[in-house]
Amino acid sequence: MYKFLTGPMFWLSLSICLIGMIVKFVLYFKGLNWQLDRVAYKAYPSLGFKGAANSIFKWLIPFGTHGWRKQPFMTLIFFGFHIGAVIVPLFLLAHNIFLKEKIGISLITINPALADVLSWSVIISVFFLILRRISLPEVRILTTAYDYFILLISVAPFVTGLIARYEIGNYSLWLTIHILCGEVLLIAIPFTKLSHIVLFFASRAQLGMDYAIKRGGTKGKGMVW
Repeated sequence: MYKFLTGPMFWLSLSICLIGMIVKFVLYFKGLNWQLDRVAYKAYPSLGFKGAANSIFKWLIPFGTHGWRKQPFMTLIFFGFHIGAVIVPLFLLAHNIFLKEKIGISLITINPALADVLSWSVIISVFFLILRRISLPEVRILTTAYDYFILLISVAPFVTGLIARYEIGNYSLWLTIHILCGEVLLIAIPFTKLSHIVLFFASRAQLGMDYAIKRGGTKGKGMVW
C-alpha cells in the first residue's frame, strides 16, 4: 500500500489536482460576460491590473480590509488555518525529502517545531470553524453535511501527520493513512469548494478590476463602450 500511494497514486492525485485547478481557472475567466466584463478590462488594462493587484494584496494581509477588521476573531481563525495549510505541506522537511526523491527538486524547509505549531493552528482553527457553523444561526442555516465533509478532509492530513510524528500507535499505519488523506485532499480540490485555492485569486482579481474600472476608477469620464 505504501509503495502504491507514494508511486502511481501520488502522480495520479497530483496530476488531477494541477490539471483540475488550471481548468477551473481558465473556465472562470472564459465564463465572464463578454460585454460587461471583458470589453471593460481590455479598454482599461492599466486600471484593471492595478485594481486586481490591490484587491488580491489587501485580502492576503490580516486586517488589510474592512471585512477582516470587522470580524477580528474570525480573521485570526481564517489566517491561522490557511497559513498552516499552505506552509506545512510545502515546506515540511519530510515532504521535501519525498519531493527530492520523486522529482529531483525541493523547497526551503521549516523547523519541525514550527511545523508542529502551524499544524496545531490548522486543527484548532477547524475546531472553531465547526463551532461557528453550529452556534451561529445565520451560518447554521446555510451549512450542510457537505461543508463538514470539506472541513474533515482538509484537517485529516494534519491530524494523521501529527499522530505519525508523535509515533502514537503504529507509525507505519498512521504514515500510510496520512499519505492517503493527503492524496484524497489533492483529488478533491478541483471538484469541491476547495477549488478556491485558485479561484480566490481569480475572483479577487475580477472584483478588483470591477471597482477600479466600472465603479469609480474612470472618475466620471465615462466608459468607452
